[in-house]
Amino acid sequence: MSAVNFNTSNQTLRQLLGNGLTYRVPRFQRDYSWTQDEWEDLWQDIQETMRPGGELAHYMGYLVLQSQDNRSFDVIDGQQRLTTLSLLALAVLKCLQELAASGVDSEDNRRRVEQLRQSFIGYLDPVTLVPRTKLSLNRNNDAYYRDYLVPLQKLPQRGLRASEQLLRKAFEWLARQVGEQYARPQNGAELAKFLDRLSDKLFFTVITVTDELNAFKVFETLNARGVRLSPTDLLKNYLFSVVYRESSHGQEIDALERRWESLVGRLGGESFPDFLRAHWNSRRRFVRESDLFKTIRTETPDKRKVFDLLREMEQDIDVYVALSNPEDDLWSEEQRQSVRELRMFSVRQPWPLLMAAFRAFNTQGMTELLKACSVISFRYNVISSLVTNEQERTYNGVAQRIAAGELASPAQVIRALSPIYVADDGFRQNFANKVLRTSAARNKQIVRYLLFALEAHLTGSVYDFDSPRYSLEHILPENPAGNWGQFSDEQVEAAVYRLGNFVMLETKANRELGNRPFDEKRPVYAQSVLDLTRRIAEDNSEWTLDRLAERQRWMARQATGIWRVAQLAHP
Repeated sequence: MSAVNFNTSNQTLRQLLGNGLTYRVPRFQRDYSWTQDEWEDLWQDIQETMRPGGELAHYMGYLVLQSQDNRSFDVIDGQQRLTTLSLLALAVLKCLQELAASGVDSEDNRRRVEQLRQSFIGYLDPVTLVPRTKLSLNRNNDAYYRDYLVPLQKLPQRGLRASEQLLRKAFEWLARQVGEQYARPQNGAELAKFLDRLSDKLFFTVITVTDELNAFKVFETLNARGVRLSPTDLLKNYLFSVVYRESSHGQEIDALERRWESLVGRLGGESFPDFLRAHWNSRRRFVRESDLFKTIRTETPDKRKVFDLLREMEQDIDVYVALSNPEDDLWSEEQRQSVRELRMFSVRQPWPLLMAAFRAFNTQGMTELLKACSVISFRYNVISSLVTNEQERTYNGVAQRIAAGELASPAQVIRALSPIYVADDGFRQNFANKVLRTSAARNKQIVRYLLFALEAHLTGSVYDFDSPRYSLEHILPENPAGNWGQFSDEQVEAAVYRLGNFVMLETKANRELGNRPFDEKRPVYAQSVLDLTRRIAEDNSEWTLDRLAERQRWMARQATGIWRVAQLAHP
C-alpha cells in the first residue's frame, strides 16, 4: 500500500460536515438499502452513547472517499451510514419544526432549525428555497432526498422506487424515536443538545484517495482485514462514468444500467467479481485478482470498450452460472455428471477454460472437456492436493489460446493440459496414502462417490452415490472403544480416515453393527449386495494396519484406470 496515494484520519461527524465540505454518492452507486434492522442497530448504539455514564464515543467504521481537492468528495464506501445519519439530523429538525409550529418557543426553535440545518444538512436558497445540501445521493435517490426530505415537505407515498420508500420509512421511523425520546417534555433545547452532542461522539476512520485505482487498492486491504466492501460498486461507477463522460444521450446510460442490473440479477448468489475475473481470463491473458480492476480500467478507456465488455459478459454469464448448477438446462445428461463432480470437488480453476470452450466447440467437444477437467481435478486437487496457483495459470493460458483460435479442437485442448495431469505413478502413490476426514460433509460425499465408482468399475452396476439405502462404514470405527484393542490410539488416529478403511454398506446393517469387532462385522459384509464390500470378508480374516494398507494400494491401482484421460496417459 506504500505506493497508493491516500490519507487516513479519524474524524467526528461534526468534523466531516463542517468547513463547507460536500459529499456526493456517485450517480451509479447502489441505491439506499438499509432497513429497520440496521436503523434499530444504529439507534441502540446511539442510545448507549448518549445515556449518562455511557461510552464517550461510538466508532462508525471506515469511510472511503475520493477527492481531487479535499473539499468535494465522492463516497466510495459508507453511503448507507452517511445517508441514515443525515436522515436522523432531518428527523431532529422535523421535531423542532413541529414544536415551533405548535407555538412552543417558536422563535428560538426556528433559529435552532436554521442553525442545525446549516451545520448538518446545508442551506435553502432564500429566494428559490432550492436546497444546497452537504450530501447528494445517487441518481435514483437524490431528487426525493432534495425535493421532499431536506425541505421537510409532505412526503409522497405512492409511485416511489423501493429505495425511495426506504428513505421515507427510515426518516419517519427515526423521527418517531427522536420525538419519543427527546421531544417530551416539549423542549427544543434538549433536541438541539442531542444532535449537537451526538455529532461529537460519532467518529469514522476516513480514508481519502485520489482516483478509482487507489480506491480499489484500499478496498483490497480493507477486505483482507474483514471489512465488508463492494468492489462491484466501484467497478460499476467507473464503467458508468466513462459512458456518462462521453455520452449526451440518456438512452445509452439507461441501456447500460438495465443490462448491468440484468447481469447482476442473473448471477443470483454468485459473486460478481469472481464472475468478472473468470470471464476476463477466459478471453485474455491471465490476470490476478489484485490486478483485475487496474487491467479493466486500462483496457476499457472509452464507451465503445465498455459496451464491448458488457456484450462479452452477457455471452459468458449463462455458462458461468450453469457451472455451479448441474441441473441447469444448459447441460446434457452426460455433461451434468461432470459438472456435479467439479462442484463436489469444490474446484473452480477450470471455469475460464470451460467458458472459452463453450464459445468455441460443439456439444460433444464440451462433453469431452468437462470429463477431462473432472478427471484432472480428481487427480490433481482431490487426491494429490497440489497447489493451485500453477494449475490456474495453465487453465487460463489454454483458455486464452482457445479464444485466440490457436487450439482448434478439444483433443488439442486436452493435450495442452498435460502439465497439470498427475502421472499414473504419482497418482497411485498419492491415492495409496490418501486420508479424507469424513467429519467434513464434502469429504464424506467424495468417499461415497469414489467407492461407488470402484463398484461400477468392478461389476458394471451403477448406483446413486447419494442414495440413503447405503451409508458409509468405517471398518475400523471412528470410536472403537474396547473392541479393537489391537489398535493403539495413535494407530486409530492414523488409520480411521484412510481410504482403505472405508466401505459402503446397507444402511440398516451399518446401524446395527455399530462399533463391533471385525470378526462380527465380517459375516455382515459377506452378505452385502455390493461386490466391493463382500471382498472385505473374502480377502481378510482380520483387520490390521497392513491389511488396510494393502487394500488401499489395490484401490489405487483400480482408480488409476477409472480416473484416466486417454490422451494424457503415458504407455
